Amino acid sequence: MAGNAEEAGRTRRKPSYPVSGRLSAYLARFRRELELPVTYGRLEAFRDSIPLADAEGRDTLWESVLYPHEEMEALKVDLKRIYALLKVHGDLSVVEHLYVDRVDFCSFGNSLPFRVRIVNGINENPDYFYIKKADASRVYGLELEHLLSPNRLNYFTQGATLVEEHVAGVPGDVFTKRWLENREIKPVRVAKELVKFNERCFLRLLGDMRSYNFVFVLTPDFEGWQVRIRAMDFDQQSWSGRRTFYLPQFFRENLALVQFTTSLLDTAYQYQREERTLLLQRAEAAQQRLDILLDAMAVDEIAPDANVIALRQDLAAHFDADAFLKCESMAALIRENLRQIQMEDVRGPLRGTTG
Repeated sequence: MAGNAEEAGRTRRKPSYPVSGRLSAYLARFRRELELPVTYGRLEAFRDSIPLADAEGRDTLWESVLYPHEEMEALKVDLKRIYALLKVHGDLSVVEHLYVDRVDFCSFGNSLPFRVRIVNGINENPDYFYIKKADASRVYGLELEHLLSPNRLNYFTQGATLVEEHVAGVPGDVFTKRWLENREIKPVRVAKELVKFNERCFLRLLGDMRSYNFVFVLTPDFEGWQVRIRAMDFDQQSWSGRRTFYLPQFFRENLALVQFTTSLLDTAYQYQREERTLLLQRAEAAQQRLDILLDAMAVDEIAPDANVIALRQDLAAHFDADAFLKCESMAALIRENLRQIQMEDVRGPLRGTTG
């Protein structure tokens, strides 16, 4: 893989889109829309905040927020209820030994998230979850990740509130600095996973996968570490009009990883083909649910018309396929991407590749 870092590094800020009635009906049907004990609006009523530094004293861009004592005590109880919904279908008896240690807020990013740190009182092991403003782009991104990637995601909505579980792993920028040259990790496994991640993002149109927007999940194996890359930011689902925006290989922030991969892989197409096959299998397994989701997405306003037109032209040229020019929505472009890889077995390798 190779990348033009300059092109993809420039993007204007994406607006937030409300959750439509049709998307809300989808979420309710598949038990994503619930009555939540804490809404985003309730968390906004904090009185004060303290900048949060990391273990080395550096600014994290997060602030720990403070509430009046009476509100904080009631809030802690309700936040534990949300954690129970995420982890054990609301069974509070399983989480009695947990306590809410801290609520943090970040004004950097589209979703203006609150992060809740919850700790096991028996062994002091921490976990996190997030409460954010519900943005339709992000909700579609979460659901497409759940249906089309190897990862399952727990999240819930209530109106303008979105609750997400924490995606655990080593942030991509940290991995690049501290782990990339680790001899315990086989370089070809990193390279293979980056190719497959690149393919997944491109085919389901998940954009802005810079190194700080995805994590590496490392699993020890009898022959070294297994590696998986997981997206953890879904704000830029199907918004940009540039094809390269959906390819992690083109971001300046990923250049070290791209160069590392390029030097190791002579068989990138094999791994692209593997991921396309797996993605189609996931799509077929969730066909009814995916169709309902994309039907809602097709009539939702989640990107300017100019972006749809620009992207369909770019994809038509990339794949040498005029069928893209008939697409009127981002959902139609995702469907056409899937159709193109379905046809691969019939006509041979696609004209366009992500390399």
